[in-house]
Amino acid sequence: MQNYQDLLSEILIDADKLQARVAELGQQISADYAGADLLLICILRGGVPFMVDLSRNITVPHMMDFMAVSSYGAGKRESSGTARVTLDLQMDIRGKDVLLVEDIIDSGHTFASVLNLLGTRQPRSLKVCALLDKPSRREAYIPIHYCGFEIANKFVFGYGLDLDEYYRNLRFVGVVDLDKYKPPA
Repeated sequence: MQNYQDLLSEILIDADKLQARVAELGQQISADYAGADLLLICILRGGVPFMVDLSRNITVPHMMDFMAVSSYGAGKRESSGTARVTLDLQMDIRGKDVLLVEDIIDSGHTFASVLNLLGTRQPRSLKVCALLDKPSRREAYIPIHYCGFEIANKFVFGYGLDLDEYYRNLRFVGVVDLDKYKPPA
């Protein structure tokens, strides 16, 4: 695998700006959910760094659970449009205030499927917190209640977002140089 610097076109959101915005979101969520039975649900794997940092900035007691949903394959940049739950929640969400934490909302098809599924499980409330929103690509309506950053239609990686399963560990969000990137065969 190439070094990330060889694939980086630009740093879209640096580490300091990311952490400052995550802290702001944590403060807002803490105020909005005071006294609530809050459950953060992270969509694996991309949302993990964001949810961990967000959780550390939320001052109200809360629980965490995880689910994995797939609509992309290795080397693919486009969603198949079909969501498949590969790991379901361990907790019952009935009567809980659920905040679904996601790294990026793109076309919205996969995420809409997850929202519909979770809505059938009768949470008290169901809201969305997305680190990145790419509205120019939206094909399905997604109500985003807490948004870190709205971005243009760029292929991004880092801070949980992968490039062929690599580079999730970067502390910033970068843009892929598509002239240098060669997807796996």
